[in-house]
Amino acid sequence: MAAATTFDKMLCFSHAVRDMAVDGFIATQKQYFEQDVRRINYLSMEYLIGKMLENNMYAVGIEGIAAEALKFMDITLEELLELDVEAGLGNGGLGRLAACYLDSLATMELPAYGYGIRYEHGIFRQEFNNGWQCERPDDWLALGYPWEMIRPEYTLPVCVYGEVLKSFVPGQGEKDVWQNFQVFEAVPYDLPIIGYGVNTVNMLRLWKSQAAGGFRLDVFNQGDYVRAVEEKNWAENVSKVLYPSDYTYAGKELRLIQEYFLASCSVRDIVRRYKKNHRDFNQFAEKNVIQLNDTHPTLAIPELMRVLHDEERIPWNKAWEITTNTFCYTNHTLLAEALEKWSVDLIQRVLPRHMQIIFEMNHRFLQKVEVSHPGDGELLRNASIVEEGPQKQICMANLSVVGSSKVNGVSALHSELLRTSTMPQFDKLYPGKFCNVTNGITHRRWLLKANPELTELIADKIGTAWKRDLSLIKAFEESSANEAVQKRFMEIKHEKKTKLCDIISDLTGHIVSPDSIFDVQIKRLHMYKRQLLKAMHIIYLYNKIKENPKTKIQPRTFIFAAKAAPAYLIAKSVIKLINTMADVINNDVDVAGRLKVVFLPDYNVSLAEKIIPAADISEQISTAGLEASGTGNMKLSLNGALTVGTWDGANIEIAQHVGEENIFIFGNRTEDLDELRRKGYNPLSYVEKSKDLRKVLEAIRDNIFDPTQPDLFKDLYNDLTDHGDYYFYLADFADYVKCNELVDALYSTPAKWAEKAILNVARMGWFSSDRSIQDYCDTIWHLEPSPIKLNGD
Repeated sequence: MAAATTFDKMLCFSHAVRDMAVDGFIATQKQYFEQDVRRINYLSMEYLIGKMLENNMYAVGIEGIAAEALKFMDITLEELLELDVEAGLGNGGLGRLAACYLDSLATMELPAYGYGIRYEHGIFRQEFNNGWQCERPDDWLALGYPWEMIRPEYTLPVCVYGEVLKSFVPGQGEKDVWQNFQVFEAVPYDLPIIGYGVNTVNMLRLWKSQAAGGFRLDVFNQGDYVRAVEEKNWAENVSKVLYPSDYTYAGKELRLIQEYFLASCSVRDIVRRYKKNHRDFNQFAEKNVIQLNDTHPTLAIPELMRVLHDEERIPWNKAWEITTNTFCYTNHTLLAEALEKWSVDLIQRVLPRHMQIIFEMNHRFLQKVEVSHPGDGELLRNASIVEEGPQKQICMANLSVVGSSKVNGVSALHSELLRTSTMPQFDKLYPGKFCNVTNGITHRRWLLKANPELTELIADKIGTAWKRDLSLIKAFEESSANEAVQKRFMEIKHEKKTKLCDIISDLTGHIVSPDSIFDVQIKRLHMYKRQLLKAMHIIYLYNKIKENPKTKIQPRTFIFAAKAAPAYLIAKSVIKLINTMADVINNDVDVAGRLKVVFLPDYNVSLAEKIIPAADISEQISTAGLEASGTGNMKLSLNGALTVGTWDGANIEIAQHVGEENIFIFGNRTEDLDELRRKGYNPLSYVEKSKDLRKVLEAIRDNIFDPTQPDLFKDLYNDLTDHGDYYFYLADFADYVKCNELVDALYSTPAKWAEKAILNVARMGWFSSDRSIQDYCDTIWHLEPSPIKLNGD
């Protein structure tokens, strides 16, 4: 023990916790096999699982004794938790939602498998250089990962490229056969997903790519060192990073191969497992649901058709029946840019047999549409999987709908818009196929783990049953007006803010006060999420103070954390603007600490767990109709932050549950924006009516925060004005300012603020991911629990 490093001790302790779950893991897989249960197979490109050590300690029930057990190792639990590895398997809400759902599936004792990719470098580690975002490799695997178990016995070959030739197949005649393909391998790594307080331990299987042949020693010995590792390097690139840039043709090709890699390996693993108990495929759809988490895994549909039709020799119509009864699809976006399309030429080059299968799917589908709706050419065009044009493209969302039995959106508004605006052609063709399952979050991570002090306060008042069933937290509502509870609640909030102040100082060098309002906007950076609108509000306040240094406002600390996609240049300009503003505003003597701006680098789950319990205000200010749901809004409300938001996504359902009087709603609604678009939206008309707005825009245009670079933010200014203000910043600006004045007024009465914050906490029970999963089970998956018994139970 004397020679062991702190990291050694963390690995040792993590393995010990993992080993406590091994009996449950083995028993779970054994029971699923022996009882031949119906199971959900969840396919997602992302799993933002965060650090696992503390979460798994809670799951196996040793959080109370862990500190004592570590004493003989001469280390504290806090020291170990700091060294725990954060897996680089995701980026934003899509991946975090998948992680929450795996947690709920295990805790609810439901048979489930997650499938993803074991990215070597994740998306990227974010740094700031002179205020600009810089992307660095996220080497999260450099020192090993204690939670994974390699399973080389289930390695699979993956085929790409090649050609399809007519060949004679005995007993079948002439068939299309995929030949001359390039092969690499997929090696599975399993992560145990431990249910909270139960014996169920489900599995997240992650695929790593590697060369089929490996290192070419013969070529190396001939002196051709580059060619000796060429195949190895090419194959390993497939699982190298999450979302390789598709700015180039090579990047697009790699990204398509990556998506197929996930789809192919997962489908064939599901088929392999099914065949252990079955000699034919008559019960395949009865025993398996495959849920597509957005369009990234959509190639699983033609891949299952290929396996069933080409390899298992099942007639097309029967294979199609099995496929469509197996798949379900969750849509996460209404943005046209995010509804994936791949060029026919690219798919033809990389996956020639799959291209044939997709064409055949589309041909048969359109024949049925023509029969049911004769002469409706517009319906045929809109519903077609193949988009005609100068460059033919495959619409992955259309393929997902056609190939699935159910399609769901992720909030009430999103599901309605998906059905009536984005895909009305499919609602016409498939009445009843579309449904809604509003997203949820796991309170086990986002309250029990992230905020144990608030957890203790709630338990003191209503007991502990709510830890298992979050709907029971509503009983805490009765304490909302209790002065002692309010006092303790605000003390906890202040303690969390004080801790966050230290983190802000360490990460940015800025000194902020825990006595100020912590106004938080933490999410993936995209123009529709409107971080720039928050920046515009800050500029407005700054202008007011500069005009009159005696201006009275509630002191606020504006906290941003977000990553922008590497090729998303205008989003990166927003980051630069906010960092430039921070350098000036935080050091301006006229401001005198009333405004502070910080942009925390490298936003991830661990940082979110520090920010969310400290937040007073939750900024959810997306353009109405464009945010599918949001889950950060739920996490922040559950920890007592009041939402400032548009009537969008899950904000609507949060308002309905916590009460519109306990949330700050502003701005145009979806129908208002539709009307503005119909009439012809003119953003400059709002500038003409508002001197304050004009000054804000001029500050951006002229870069008042760094006059040495006056043109630095002209692209942002142009986007808001000459380019049409696509996301309606200017239309919502005035109402956003008024809404924030209401925030200031409420914060000046601490008892009222505390009461509303406590009501937010108490009324968030419906937003549990356990409820979401139950909705999936009831309306889509039709899945039943399979409780696991261990020896001694």
